[in-house]
Amino acid sequence: MTTRNTDHDYAVVGGGVLGCLITREILTRDPHASVALLERDAIGSGATRRSAGLHFPRGSTPRVRRMASYSQQWYAALKGARPELPVHSLRMTVVASTTEETRLRGTYLPEAKLRPTAALPAGVAALPDGMSAWEGDGCQYADVHALSHFLARELRPHAKFREGAQVTGVAPVADGVRLELGTGDALTAGHVVLAPGPWLAAPAWKELVAPLGARVKKVVALHIEIPPTADDEAIVFEDEDAFLLPYHERGHWLFSYTCQEWDVDPDTVPASLSPTDRGAALATLRQYAPHLVEHCTSGRVFCDAYGPDFEPLVRALTDDGRVVFAGAANGSGYRLGPAIAAETADLLPLPSQRKDAT
Repeated sequence: MTTRNTDHDYAVVGGGVLGCLITREILTRDPHASVALLERDAIGSGATRRSAGLHFPRGSTPRVRRMASYSQQWYAALKGARPELPVHSLRMTVVASTTEETRLRGTYLPEAKLRPTAALPAGVAALPDGMSAWEGDGCQYADVHALSHFLARELRPHAKFREGAQVTGVAPVADGVRLELGTGDALTAGHVVLAPGPWLAAPAWKELVAPLGARVKKVVALHIEIPPTADDEAIVFEDEDAFLLPYHERGHWLFSYTCQEWDVDPDTVPASLSPTDRGAALATLRQYAPHLVEHCTSGRVFCDAYGPDFEPLVRALTDDGRVVFAGAANGSGYRLGPAIAAETADLLPLPSQRKDAT
């Protein structure tokens, strides 16, 4: 077999929504750059395919709030230029402890314009004692899998795509990085961006990524088999780190809660709900919407990468800066993706001034 070697300015490893956004950002800053996008499976087939795609205007730290604000504006601009984009505005209600209003207002962006409300959304039967509700602006959700394919379709004339091409080796070479592929091919790039989603422990980069301290956590959501109406809104349960999303494209509701099962493997994590998963989710849902419990007969299970400080990680992994990691976004790869892409590009030898994102 003949091994083909291809030279590129940049190679992005990982074809989820984040890898597509990073590739787009590189080409936005330098339209003449030679970029390869490599994906072990098909575009958007990992965590992206299972993503709920909810954006709410909040952040637990100043950096995450800046990233949320940047990304919200970025998506709004792209949606304005591409009305067919599978991104949809939603009304939002936030439920939290009454005594936590000051903290809540510090967590949510000013553009959320949180305001107390006595009217409960249709998904909530009643609030437990000590809880209050606030309406807010700036919420949206996306079909993230479809969005990834939308981005990829626009990128294909300008970047080289390699799907079904697992990276099996990452090694420094003169003036670049050599990537060995499971296909038997190899390519070299001046700089490599690793955006592997939950595949932190892939042998090709496990040792490079380990010092970051990122971990992989199981992610579980229930599907509530009731069709949402056009007026239904997202409901965020702030204290529980959970939410209800009217999933209009699929014709059902989605309930996401925080599963605390850590250090799972994306290649072996079960794709089906377990009794433990379902029971833990229902225990949270039952507090606010017991009438929905009987309709929770299905769901989705996967995993995602989380940073040690619950902020996305964007770091150079090598002393020469030629290998950069981007990810561990704590389940917010879509929500914070444009900002992560911009921070990643800032670590590459690219013009710092972005052109029009659209």
